[in-house]
Amino acid sequence: MTSSSLLSQTKKRNFRQHELGIMIGGSYYIGDLNPRKQFFLSQPAGGVFYRFAPNYRYAFRIGFNRGTIVGDDSKSTQSDQRQRNLNFKSQIIEYNALAEFNFLEYRLGTENYYFTTFLFLGLDIFSFKPQARLGSTWIDLQPLKTEGQSKSYKLTQIAVPFGIGLKLNLLEQVGLALEWGPRKTYTDYLDDVSGTYPNPEKTPFLSEIAAKLSDRSINAGSNVNEQRGNPRTKDWYIFFGASLNFKFNVKAPPCYSR
Repeated sequence: MTSSSLLSQTKKRNFRQHELGIMIGGSYYIGDLNPRKQFFLSQPAGGVFYRFAPNYRYAFRIGFNRGTIVGDDSKSTQSDQRQRNLNFKSQIIEYNALAEFNFLEYRLGTENYYFTTFLFLGLDIFSFKPQARLGSTWIDLQPLKTEGQSKSYKLTQIAVPFGIGLKLNLLEQVGLALEWGPRKTYTDYLDDVSGTYPNPEKTPFLSEIAAKLSDRSINAGSNVNEQRGNPRTKDWYIFFGASLNFKFNVKAPPCYSR
């Protein structure tokens, strides 16, 4: 083995890379008010993150994202959704920890390892707060128990983020990344829609506003115990976008030899 290849292997073994990044993109959701359409009603989103790469193939990342998800039955092509006539929006705030796998060896700031596609998987904690529009006012839905819940759902939950992306060097210490990342949640209430229309005789509404926002259909008042959502599936939210990654140098500890 030549001295140059030995040097190259030594650099790989000693490789450590630290990055700070900003993400700008969008967010949307899949759930009862949007069962299938990807990127439908996407809203602006952004985030910041720190990435540590101990290897040309692997990296670990922690970050913060903020976005908004929206659903509106009136914009659906399905007649049953238009008849249901519900709407919502919710701000999503998440803190995540991710592991990344690069399909190709990648290092920011080099000509030989300047490009790769990658996968990521991790865990996050997120908060949400669904609201519905009534006239010109947005009203918090969780306290209203619009489906007659005996116990309100929690507004802070965990999710499993995963996805795909692409990394590319721009300058010696600046990289560009594109990614798309669904979040598998364990709640069906991102949109405040899950089960059936409640029976007000058994579970009286907390207020007149709660009654109005529970059933906004064309035949409001005649849907008692009818299906309002699909409790067999959980809701998803998705972040996507482009990020700029900035490498910064961390001074290595001194190496002492005998």
